[in-house]
Parts: sequence; structure tokens; C-alpha cells
Amino acid sequence: MSDALSIRPARPSDRELIFALVRELADYEKLAHEVDATSADLERALFGPRPRVFCDIAEWRGEAAGFALWFYNFSTFRGRHGIYLEDLFVRPAARGKGIGKALLSNLARRAVKEGCARLEWWVLDWNEPSIAFYKSLGAKAMDEWTVFRLTDEALSKLAQSA
Repeated sequence: MSDALSIRPARPSDRELIFALVRELADYEKLAHEVDATSADLERALFGPRPRVFCDIAEWRGEAAGFALWFYNFSTFRGRHGIYLEDLFVRPAARGKGIGKALLSNLARRAVKEGCARLEWWVLDWNEPSIAFYKSLGAKAMDEWTVFRLTDEALSKLAQSA
């Protein structure tokens, strides 16, 4: 990591910064209309009494440049925890400086140190630059898997079924 780049765990005082980065990511992914979280929601999740999600902040020359938001998952086949990277984002002005790779490398070091079986994430299928970047790191696309999701009304309906 260069002297200009530092990665640190997020602090409660980063609440508004993290929310701003989430919104910038949503804009980039053309999904801003799906953001209904608030900075207070993120603060509760990240810094509440029992946090289940974590965030690393990348700074370039002292300025916030990006973030990685992640949590632990579990592989029954491997019998160990893993790390799931929910969001990785580097601000456009800071791209090309190795910040994304440094954030991923930081998580990979954590996974190895803690005996985790894997580090995984999703990427939108149209995001060719990111897909190429991840493949260059040795990541493998899990094309044989289909993601399913229940939200809102469908989630409530299933929860109420017998």
C-alpha cells in the first residue's frame, strides 16, 4: 500500500460519509431509486450494541476515497465462516490508484488470518470494468448459481404463511 493510501475501520463519526458513499454507489449502479436506508439505519447496523456488518474506509492523501462494507457468512460445505462483501466502491476521481485492490486485499488478509473459507460478492452483469478487474485478481464467476430474493410484500406474505 502506498504512503498516500490508508485503510481503516469505520468509526461512528463516519456515519454521514458512509451514507454519502452508499448513495454515490447507488447512483453509479443506476439504483438510486432503491435506496431507502438512512444514515441512522447504517449507524445502527454498523455501530449498534451488536453490529453484524462492518465497514472499512479507504483514504487517499487524507481524503475519503472509497469503502468496503461486509459481513460474515457461513459455508456448510466448508464448515467455516467466510466474508461477504456487500459493497465495494471507489470514488471516480480516486480510481486507477489501486484503492479497490487494496480494499479487497485488506479483506482477503482478514479472511486468511481468521481462517475463513472464502471471500465473495456479487457484481452487476453490465459492469464489465469491474468484472474484468475481479477476474484479473483470480476471482471466479459463479455462473451456475441464480440469486433469489424475497422483499417487501412477498417477504411479509411468506412470513405469515403456515
